[in-house]
Amino acid sequence: MDMEFKKLCSIIVDVLGVEESEITPDTTFVDDLGADSLDVAQIIMGIEEEFDVTVDTEVASNVTTVGQALELIKNATEE
Repeated sequence: MDMEFKKLCSIIVDVLGVEESEITPDTTFVDDLGADSLDVAQIIMGIEEEFDVTVDTEVASNVTTVGQALELIKNATEE
């Protein structure tokens, strides 16, 4: 498991209080983890803080799965 995924899981666990074992790249924030838009915003803010990146609001609003969030991190850290 790569470092970005572990850090992302940690952020999700902190915000949503779910078990890390529930999180896979295919997990959806809303349907699988019960997140609302505020939770997702907190996760995005956590990503920005943890990885020292800025996430475009429009891009962030399209993120529905953990895998997409991971992709977002990888794209943002490559720039």
